[in-house]
Amino acid sequence: MNIEIKKSNKQIPYKFAIKILEKRVNDIKEGKKNELLWILEHPLTYTAGIRYKENELLDKKIRLVKTKRGGKITLHNPGQKIIYFAIDLSKRKKDVRRFVKIIEKSIIEFLSIYGIKSRADRKNIGIWVKNKKIAAIGIRISKWIAYHGCAINISNNLDDYKKIIPCGLDNENITSLKLERKNIININKNIHRIFLKNFNEI
Repeated sequence: MNIEIKKSNKQIPYKFAIKILEKRVNDIKEGKKNELLWILEHPLTYTAGIRYKENELLDKKIRLVKTKRGGKITLHNPGQKIIYFAIDLSKRKKDVRRFVKIIEKSIIEFLSIYGIKSRADRKNIGIWVKNKKIAAIGIRISKWIAYHGCAINISNNLDDYKKIIPCGLDNENITSLKLERKNIININKNIHRIFLKNFNEI
């Protein structure tokens, strides 16, 4: 499969990124462009999935961006690595659960590079280090095109979570790669290779 790899060094505004992602989904449907794997970071942004509740917004001053993805309220901020994708499952196995497991596997493999043992949770989607969440996953399916993505906390400011109830969870139960491994200086810039390898195995 031909998957285009895109890596943005500058922070990309959330709405702008989603506009590009949704256009790519339509282009894939029409056979105009290849699938996409896009690595980036967002400026401070709070987004709400289709299952969010008003009481999960603790700071009413926050400007909340409502989205079409699954899930509840979550945070994007500098130092958090975003992995967006647009993958055509009609050319692979039409199995959404299997695809979610591939995303989970990719995040777990990435964290293991730094000696971080993490796990998926059947009840609470995302990736966990012990009882703390380190990565969020939000996926949408349109005519078997799986898109949106996942967010891994690398070195972002976790205090920003205190203004919300993230993904319906206790906002104290959030962690990051830097918090788990304080002595890490350099972060592997080849995270896309792990996702690409696993996507090609679907």
